[in-house]
This record gives sequence, structure tokens and C-alpha cells, in this order.
Amino acid sequence: MIQALKKPVGFDEFLEWYPENSEVRYELRRGVIVEMPKPRGKHSDVAGFLTIEAGILIQQLKAEYFIPKECVVRADKGESAYEPDGIILDRREIANEPNWEKSSAIENGTTIKLIIEVVSTNWRDDYYVKFAAYEALGIREYWIVDYAALGGRRFLDNPKQPVLWVCELSEGEYQMTPFRENDHIISPTFPDLQLTAAQIFQ
Repeated sequence: MIQALKKPVGFDEFLEWYPENSEVRYELRRGVIVEMPKPRGKHSDVAGFLTIEAGILIQQLKAEYFIPKECVVRADKGESAYEPDGIILDRREIANEPNWEKSSAIENGTTIKLIIEVVSTNWRDDYYVKFAAYEALGIREYWIVDYAALGGRRFLDNPKQPVLWVCELSEGEYQMTPFRENDHIISPTFPDLQLTAAQIFQ
């Protein structure tokens, strides 16, 4: 049985509380622990495909990056913590992460080369909440993968169509570039990436 905690909960307390071998994922949202469903079906397929492709590139480039199976990212000055669908970390920076060995937790944006969120029905989290948190943390590259066109029309046009947004940090703010259908994805982290949006969505 999982023990309930009083509100609000801080980041360190959340890490101490987080149950090992949990069947579900948890995130910390403004001091409140929230149960998150594990990715299923197409969502899991897309996230897994991107992880494989990134892993192949890392090996080809012999880059000092790695992809953890699970990872928690501290945000909002410790009031929130997110578990992204995909994340690529810089092995050279991991020594600066005080909670990595014990809790697979990342607190510094410089450790993260690329972070990926695959959009679900709670699309506002990816387009607004996590967008702002990752931007403030200084994460250089953030992908919003909206394969099912679930986001708002301001992001997807009218009629809605699937899109992959590459958000690149520039002077402290994300510059968003959309990729659709047969557009080749342009990634600052992986300039040799040979993938189209359609290949990812399929």
C-alpha cells in the first residue's frame, strides 16, 4: 500500500516516497503527487521507435550520450517532477546530478540533450505546462510529438493534422518548428537524423 503524504510535497520528499517497482508512474505537480498512466499502444510504439532511432545515432556518432530506461526531471524550483516519454542525457554532466545514482533524477537542464513528450489526451500538459517548465530549466531541445493530432487548432491548423514540434532554446526561449508528413526532421542535437514526420507517426 502506498502511503499518502501531506500537501505540498517537495522534490526530495517525492523522491523518498516514490515506490520501487511501481505498476504506475507518478509525477509531482505543484506539490501534489499525481498518478500517471503508463504509455500504451501507439503512444508506447512511437516513444519506443524514437528511443531506438536515437540510440542508433548515439552509437554511430560515438557520442557521450545515453538513454535511461526511466528518469525523473525536477522542474518549477522543485515543486514539480516529470517523467518524460523519452530523454537523452549527457554522460559527461551526470556527475553533477546529486540524485542520479539513488533515484535516477535529473535537476540540471545542461545534463539533458533532448527531451521528448508524446502527446496524449491531456495535451495541454505538453504544449503549455511542460513546455514552460523545460524552457525555464534550460533544456536545449524539446520535441512535442502529436501523432494523433490531439492538440489545439492553434498548434495543428484547421482541420487538425499530426505534427512533430522541435523546440530549440534560443536566448532563453523556445523557438518552435513544425514538421508534418514528409518533412525531414531537423534536430540540433542530431543534425544527421534521417527521419520524416510520417515515418515517426507510422
